[in-house]
Amino acid sequence: MKVNANDIRVGNVVEHNSKLWMVLKTQHVQPGKGGAFIQAEMKGVVDGTKLNERFRSSEPVERVYLDEAEYQFLYQDGDGLHFMNQASFEQIQLPVDIVGSGAQFLDSGMLVTMCSHNGRPITVSLPKTVTLEIVEAEPVVKGQTATSSYKPAVLSNGVRIMVPQHIEAGTMVVVNTDDASYVERAK
Repeated sequence: MKVNANDIRVGNVVEHNSKLWMVLKTQHVQPGKGGAFIQAEMKGVVDGTKLNERFRSSEPVERVYLDEAEYQFLYQDGDGLHFMNQASFEQIQLPVDIVGSGAQFLDSGMLVTMCSHNGRPITVSLPKTVTLEIVEAEPVVKGQTATSSYKPAVLSNGVRIMVPQHIEAGTMVVVNTDDASYVERAK
């Protein structure tokens, strides 16, 4: 759907130069001389490259609407990741790079949101946090729990994270899937 460049908002997906771009930042600029324009910072949906582009205010831009659906992660094998659509029970296989670094947090049965364009999956969004068990951590040093220092630990899925000093092996913790950081001790 064609829209004026003035109508581009953060989070929109636009088609520009035959590629799909996610708008990260927009700024309306009105120079002292010449016409106003929109400065847009965009990220390639497929390859992750960044682009800064100027659009004249009245220039038509192709806005793309993505189809969102809830999928359940089934398993990973040598060919990729296997998901099942929760509405139609159709199973699909995707390469690991579509999920990116979040693939290390996928667990059998986990529900994810998949965005697709013209039937082609583009992104997979995991839940913001997951609860996992600490399987390996340095022992607590007496007197160190009062400071806000962190120590390395290994999660049940093999991912290494930094946790507070009071966390021991066997403790369940909540982890942010975006940056693999410790959030809190699980309740």
